[in-house]
Amino acid sequence: MSLADQVLQGSIRAAARLMRDIDDSRPQAIDELKQLYPHTGNAFIIGVTGPPGAGKSTLVDQLTASFRSRDKKVGVVAIDPTSPFTGGAILGDRIRMNRHSCDEGVFIRSLATRGSLGGLSRSTSDVALVLDALGMDIIIIETVGVGQDEVDIVKEAHTTCVVMVPGLGDDIQAIKAGILEIGDIFVVNKADRDGADRTARELSTMLDMRGATESDWSPQVLKTEAQRGIGMEELTDEIIKHREYFLTSGMIKLFLQERSQRHFMSILRDTLFNEVLSLIKESGALESIIKKLNEHNTDPYSAVEDIVANMIHGRRQTV
Repeated sequence: MSLADQVLQGSIRAAARLMRDIDDSRPQAIDELKQLYPHTGNAFIIGVTGPPGAGKSTLVDQLTASFRSRDKKVGVVAIDPTSPFTGGAILGDRIRMNRHSCDEGVFIRSLATRGSLGGLSRSTSDVALVLDALGMDIIIIETVGVGQDEVDIVKEAHTTCVVMVPGLGDDIQAIKAGILEIGDIFVVNKADRDGADRTARELSTMLDMRGATESDWSPQVLKTEAQRGIGMEELTDEIIKHREYFLTSGMIKLFLQERSQRHFMSILRDTLFNEVLSLIKESGALESIIKKLNEHNTDPYSAVEDIVANMIHGRRQTV
């Protein structure tokens, strides 16, 4: 059987192999994903994002345990940063979730960013798709530690939890655009620290100033101590509450349309780029273009326009 068939039958080993092929960009993975795609769309995706050191991995570990206690199968995608110098990644987030390693209802996969910005890896969507086809009820995506504008998780997750900790900055820091605007639920983790109440209060004040209508979802600010498991049941309940709102309000239809479009556009962009790059390398055009650029005999804008024009002209002649 193909890997896709095995995944649909619940094979953890096949899912792991397919995820490896996806992350390594092996061509055979595309055929497997084609088979899986019609069987996806059932899992609910939760994004957990926030700055480095906020305790995201410990929070995800506790969320996983909470959903398992409610008899939900959970898939976790943990994104770790890649070194800009060596290209390596520690992939250490799974260490904090080690207690779930023998649980057949939990699948944890670490991914390296491999230079991708936005807090996610380039293969995140496809790996989540495999987990969906594997039969996971809940998929939790933990982003790499992100800043104020690395908010790609909102494009992938149905519910986005933004994790903050006391002491990161003053109230001006709290109102900065970007990460504040994407959260469906805000979590002040490590709430036993000094300043936790103030941080929660500032976040609540800033959220109240957004001017949402009565029909809009109103993000709540919750305090947790993930290390000790405090506040996790309340957080799980709030996620379920947002899921119900997401499904009953009709928001999910627009979300799915936009996500499908982004996924298609991303694949189209990458495929066209790789095709064009391969062609100009094989023909020797790339070396010629670089030489002309170094000698200032052309500019990069004109070079790209010429390549695109030649490709379109060649396609028309073929047709």
